Amino acid sequence: MDIGKLINKRRTELELTLEDVGNAVGVSKSTVKKWEDGFISNMKRDKIAELAKVLKLNPVSLITGEEEVDDTSDIFDDFDNIKPLQLKRFPLLGEIACGKPIFADEDHESYVMADTDIHADFCLKAKGDSMINARIFDGDVVFIRKMPMVENGDIAAVIIDDEATLKRVYYYPEKNKLILNPENPAYEPLVYINEELNSIRILGKAVCFMSEL
Repeated sequence: MDIGKLINKRRTELELTLEDVGNAVGVSKSTVKKWEDGFISNMKRDKIAELAKVLKLNPVSLITGEEEVDDTSDIFDDFDNIKPLQLKRFPLLGEIACGKPIFADEDHESYVMADTDIHADFCLKAKGDSMINARIFDGDVVFIRKMPMVENGDIAAVIIDDEATLKRVYYYPEKNKLILNPENPAYEPLVYINEELNSIRILGKAVCFMSEL
């Protein structure tokens, strides 16, 4: 469904005026009318979250246009330890190996919806089992914050030549040595020294992961 038509449909079903919605979201009723008329390309993420709450929709509905009613909104006022998710899109840049390095497949057309509390720039899908002791399993989505170097002991996405892997990083500049440690005793650490370091690039630090139940 067209997102503007969805907004109008839900507002009408809930017997809300343009002014009701505008006051709840913090915009004018003319802005709400523009949203309903299809002028929504510049809607800010916080407004999407507020509008979804007023219309009792999953925020994803206001991005995809697929109606998904959220009938749990009232529970957020009743329980201190339950809060609504405010979502944003993270670019999914293909798969990253938890095992032997795999080709760095950067698919910029895919996105993952996740909580705005995740401070990351992009995400990758884990493949393999070398990081299972860090609770990262095959198929998990790992969120990466871009940075050219990480602290020793951090888990990072690393490019080796044109291949990508996820490992715990230990760098010893005085020895000109880098160790990429798995989190599974079935795998040996990857060790690189001297000129071998020229083929290695750290994409960033793993800051969060998401698993399916």
